[in-house]
Amino acid sequence: MKRAERLHALSEMLRRSGGRGISAERLAGELAVSVRTVKRDLDALENSGAPLWSRPGPGGGYGLAAGATLPPVSLSSAQAVALMAAVSAASDAPYADLAAAGIRKIMDVLDPRTRARADELAHRVWVNTLPSPSRAIRSALEEAMAEQRVLRIRYTAMDGTTTTRDVEPVLFACTNGQWYLVGWCRLRNAMRWFTVARIERASVTKLACDGHTVQEVGEPPANARPVHGRSE
Repeated sequence: MKRAERLHALSEMLRRSGGRGISAERLAGELAVSVRTVKRDLDALENSGAPLWSRPGPGGGYGLAAGATLPPVSLSSAQAVALMAAVSAASDAPYADLAAAGIRKIMDVLDPRTRARADELAHRVWVNTLPSPSRAIRSALEEAMAEQRVLRIRYTAMDGTTTTRDVEPVLFACTNGQWYLVGWCRLRNAMRWFTVARIERASVTKLACDGHTVQEVGEPPANARPVHGRSE
Protein backbone atom coordinates (compact mmCIF):
# COMPACT_ATOMS: atom_id res chain seq x y z
CA MET A 1 0.00 0.00 0.00
CA LYS A 2 1.41 3.39 -1.02
CA ARG A 3 1.72 6.04 1.66
CA ALA A 4 -0.99 8.26 0.18
CA GLU A 5 -3.38 5.29 0.13
CA ARG A 6 -2.39 4.37 3.68
CA LEU A 7 -3.04 7.93 4.90
CA HIS A 8 -6.48 7.86 3.36
CA ALA A 9 -7.24 4.47 4.92
CA LEU A 10 -5.93 5.74 8.25
CA SER A 11 -8.14 8.85 8.17
CA GLU A 12 -11.21 6.74 7.34
CA MET A 13 -10.48 4.35 10.22
CA LEU A 14 -10.19 7.31 12.57
CA ARG A 15 -13.43 8.79 11.27
CA ARG A 16 -15.32 5.52 11.69
CA SER A 17 -14.09 5.16 15.25
CA GLY A 18 -16.14 8.25 16.15
CA GLY A 19 -15.88 9.49 19.70
CA ARG A 20 -14.49 6.17 20.95
CA GLY A 21 -11.12 6.61 19.29
CA ILE A 22 -8.76 3.84 18.29
CA SER A 23 -5.32 2.90 19.62
CA ALA A 24 -2.11 3.21 17.64
CA GLU A 25 -1.53 -0.50 18.16
CA ARG A 26 -4.84 -1.42 16.56
CA LEU A 27 -4.26 0.99 13.68
CA ALA A 28 -0.85 -0.58 13.09
CA GLY A 29 -2.36 -4.06 13.07
CA GLU A 30 -5.10 -3.10 10.61
CA LEU A 31 -2.62 -1.46 8.25
CA ALA A 32 0.11 -4.09 8.70
CA VAL A 33 2.74 -1.53 9.68
CA SER A 34 4.64 -0.69 12.84
CA VAL A 35 3.30 1.54 15.60
CA ARG A 36 6.14 3.93 14.83
CA THR A 37 4.96 4.19 11.21
CA VAL A 38 1.38 4.83 12.36
CA LYS A 39 2.48 7.64 14.66
CA ARG A 40 4.54 9.18 11.86
CA ASP A 41 1.49 8.98 9.57
CA LEU A 42 -0.70 10.55 12.25
CA ASP A 43 1.75 13.46 12.45
CA ALA A 44 1.58 13.83 8.65
CA LEU A 45 -2.24 13.90 8.76
CA GLU A 46 -2.22 16.53 11.48
CA ASN A 47 0.33 18.64 9.60
CA SER A 48 -1.86 18.47 6.50
CA GLY A 49 -4.73 20.06 8.41
CA ALA A 50 -6.74 17.03 9.51
CA PRO A 51 -8.52 17.76 12.84
CA LEU A 52 -7.08 14.94 14.93
CA TRP A 53 -7.59 14.45 18.64
CA SER A 54 -5.82 12.10 21.03
CA ARG A 55 -6.62 10.73 24.48
CA PRO A 56 -3.73 9.28 26.51
CA GLY A 57 -3.85 6.42 29.00
CA PRO A 58 -5.64 3.05 29.15
CA GLY A 59 -8.63 3.00 26.82
CA GLY A 60 -7.33 6.06 25.01
CA GLY A 61 -6.39 6.46 21.40
CA TYR A 62 -6.75 8.71 18.40
CA GLY A 63 -9.75 10.09 16.56
CA LEU A 64 -10.85 12.41 13.77
CA ALA A 65 -13.45 15.12 14.23
CA ALA A 66 -16.93 14.18 13.02
CA GLY A 67 -17.44 14.72 9.30
CA ALA A 68 -13.72 15.15 8.57
CA THR A 69 -11.91 13.07 6.00
CA LEU A 70 -8.72 13.23 3.97
CA PRO A 71 -9.08 12.36 0.27
CA PRO A 72 -6.31 10.34 -1.32
CA VAL A 73 -3.49 12.38 -2.86
CA SER A 74 -1.86 10.71 -5.85
CA LEU A 75 0.23 13.18 -7.81
CA SER A 76 3.24 12.38 -9.93
CA SER A 77 6.49 14.13 -9.13
CA ALA A 78 6.07 16.26 -12.28
CA GLN A 79 2.56 17.29 -11.24
CA ALA A 80 3.80 18.31 -7.80
CA VAL A 81 6.60 20.40 -9.33
CA ALA A 82 4.15 21.96 -11.78
CA LEU A 83 2.13 23.22 -8.82
CA MET A 84 5.27 24.56 -7.12
CA ALA A 85 6.39 26.32 -10.31
CA ALA A 86 2.99 27.89 -10.95
CA VAL A 87 2.74 29.32 -7.44
CA SER A 88 6.36 30.45 -7.32
CA ALA A 89 6.06 32.23 -10.67
CA ALA A 90 2.90 34.03 -9.55
CA SER A 91 3.85 35.11 -6.04
CA ASP A 92 1.87 38.34 -6.52
CA ALA A 93 -1.35 36.49 -7.35
CA PRO A 94 -4.32 36.55 -4.97
CA TYR A 95 -4.12 33.83 -2.30
CA ALA A 96 -0.55 32.91 -3.38
CA ASP A 97 0.55 32.41 0.23
CA LEU A 98 -2.36 30.06 0.89
CA ALA A 99 -1.57 28.17 -2.31
CA ALA A 100 2.04 27.72 -1.18
CA ALA A 101 0.83 26.40 2.17
CA GLY A 102 -1.51 24.01 0.37
CA ILE A 103 1.35 22.65 -1.73
CA ARG A 104 3.39 22.02 1.41
CA LYS A 105 0.48 19.97 2.79
CA ILE A 106 0.29 17.98 -0.44
CA MET A 107 4.02 17.28 -0.33
CA ASP A 108 3.68 16.02 3.25
CA VAL A 109 1.28 13.25 2.23
CA LEU A 110 3.03 12.10 -0.94
CA ASP A 111 4.74 8.75 -0.72
CA PRO A 112 8.47 9.09 0.09
CA ARG A 113 9.69 8.06 -3.38
CA THR A 114 7.47 10.57 -5.21
CA ARG A 115 8.35 13.31 -2.74
CA ALA A 116 12.08 12.67 -3.19
CA ARG A 117 11.76 12.77 -6.98
CA ALA A 118 9.72 15.97 -6.78
CA ASP A 119 12.33 17.59 -4.53
CA GLU A 120 15.08 16.69 -7.02
CA LEU A 121 13.09 17.93 -10.03
CA ALA A 122 12.16 21.17 -8.24
CA HIS A 123 15.86 22.12 -8.10
CA ARG A 124 15.82 22.14 -11.91
CA VAL A 125 13.11 24.83 -12.13
CA TRP A 126 14.12 28.43 -11.40
CA VAL A 127 11.89 31.51 -11.26
CA ASN A 128 12.66 35.21 -10.91
CA THR A 129 9.54 37.18 -10.01
CA LEU A 130 8.81 40.87 -9.71
CA PRO A 131 8.26 42.44 -6.27
CA SER A 132 4.71 41.89 -5.04
CA PRO A 133 2.44 44.28 -3.09
CA SER A 134 2.81 44.34 0.68
CA ARG A 135 1.42 41.39 2.59
CA ALA A 136 -0.95 43.70 4.50
CA ILE A 137 -2.50 45.04 1.28
CA ARG A 138 -2.81 41.60 -0.29
CA SER A 139 -4.38 40.18 2.86
CA ALA A 140 -6.97 42.97 2.94
CA LEU A 141 -7.88 42.45 -0.72
CA GLU A 142 -8.11 38.69 -0.31
CA GLU A 143 -10.25 38.94 2.83
CA ALA A 144 -12.61 41.51 1.32
CA MET A 145 -13.12 39.37 -1.79
CA ALA A 146 -13.69 36.15 0.15
CA GLU A 147 -16.02 37.74 2.72
CA GLN A 148 -17.64 40.17 0.26
CA ARG A 149 -16.97 43.19 2.43
CA VAL A 150 -16.43 46.76 1.27
CA LEU A 151 -12.74 47.60 0.89
CA ARG A 152 -11.35 51.06 1.67
CA ILE A 153 -8.30 51.83 -0.45
CA ARG A 154 -5.87 54.69 -1.02
CA TYR A 155 -5.19 54.62 -4.75
CA THR A 156 -2.87 56.56 -7.05
CA ALA A 157 -3.93 56.62 -10.69
CA MET A 158 -1.59 56.75 -13.68
CA ASP A 159 -1.92 60.55 -13.84
CA GLY A 160 -0.66 60.83 -10.25
CA THR A 161 -4.03 61.65 -8.68
CA THR A 162 -4.47 60.02 -5.26
CA THR A 163 -7.92 59.28 -3.84
CA THR A 164 -9.48 57.28 -1.04
CA ARG A 165 -12.30 55.06 -2.22
CA ASP A 166 -14.73 52.48 -0.92
CA VAL A 167 -14.80 49.54 -3.32
CA GLU A 168 -17.03 46.47 -3.48
CA PRO A 169 -14.70 43.72 -4.79
CA VAL A 170 -16.12 41.65 -7.63
CA LEU A 171 -13.16 39.81 -9.12
CA PHE A 172 -9.39 39.65 -9.52
CA ALA A 173 -8.06 39.75 -13.07
CA CYS A 174 -4.61 39.31 -14.55
CA THR A 175 -3.73 40.63 -18.01
CA ASN A 176 -0.29 41.13 -19.55
CA GLY A 177 1.30 40.09 -16.26
CA GLN A 178 -0.51 42.79 -14.29
CA TRP A 179 -3.01 42.06 -11.50
CA TYR A 180 -6.17 44.15 -11.11
CA LEU A 181 -8.90 44.42 -8.50
CA VAL A 182 -12.19 44.87 -10.33
CA GLY A 183 -15.02 46.24 -8.24
CA TRP A 184 -17.86 48.69 -7.81
CA CYS A 185 -16.37 52.06 -6.86
CA ARG A 186 -18.73 53.92 -4.54
CA LEU A 187 -16.91 57.18 -5.24
CA ARG A 188 -17.53 56.97 -9.02
CA ASN A 189 -20.71 54.91 -8.73
CA ALA A 190 -19.40 52.59 -11.43
CA MET A 191 -17.38 49.46 -12.05
CA ARG A 192 -13.64 50.18 -12.08
CA TRP A 193 -10.36 48.30 -12.62
CA PHE A 194 -7.72 49.10 -10.00
CA THR A 195 -4.09 48.14 -10.62
CA VAL A 196 -3.12 46.25 -7.47
CA ALA A 197 0.41 47.65 -7.55
CA ARG A 198 -1.05 51.21 -7.33
CA ILE A 199 -3.02 50.50 -4.15
CA GLU A 200 -1.06 52.20 -1.36
CA ARG A 201 -3.26 51.21 1.58
CA ALA A 202 -6.21 48.88 2.02
CA SER A 203 -8.48 47.94 4.90
CA VAL A 204 -11.58 45.81 5.17
CA THR A 205 -14.66 47.59 6.52
CA LYS A 206 -17.62 46.02 8.31
CA LEU A 207 -19.93 46.99 5.44
CA ALA A 208 -21.37 44.16 3.34
CA CYS A 209 -21.25 44.44 -0.43
CA ASP A 210 -24.50 45.15 -2.27
CA GLY A 211 -24.27 42.09 -4.49
CA HIS A 212 -22.68 43.35 -7.70
CA THR A 213 -21.99 40.42 -10.00
CA VAL A 214 -19.25 39.30 -12.36
CA GLN A 215 -21.66 39.83 -15.28
CA GLU A 216 -21.67 43.57 -14.54
CA VAL A 217 -17.96 43.75 -15.32
CA GLY A 218 -18.72 42.94 -18.95
CA GLU A 219 -17.50 40.35 -21.41
CA PRO A 220 -14.03 38.93 -20.60
CA PRO A 221 -11.38 38.71 -23.33
CA ALA A 222 -11.75 35.71 -25.60
CA ASN A 223 -8.77 33.94 -24.03
CA ALA A 224 -9.68 34.76 -20.40
CA ARG A 225 -10.86 31.96 -18.14
CA PRO A 226 -11.59 31.32 -14.45
CA VAL A 227 -8.77 29.67 -12.53
CA HIS A 228 -10.71 26.53 -11.55
CA GLY A 229 -9.37 25.00 -14.76
CA ARG A 230 -12.23 22.52 -15.24
CA SER A 231 -13.10 21.43 -18.74
CA GLU A 232 -16.59 22.15 -19.94
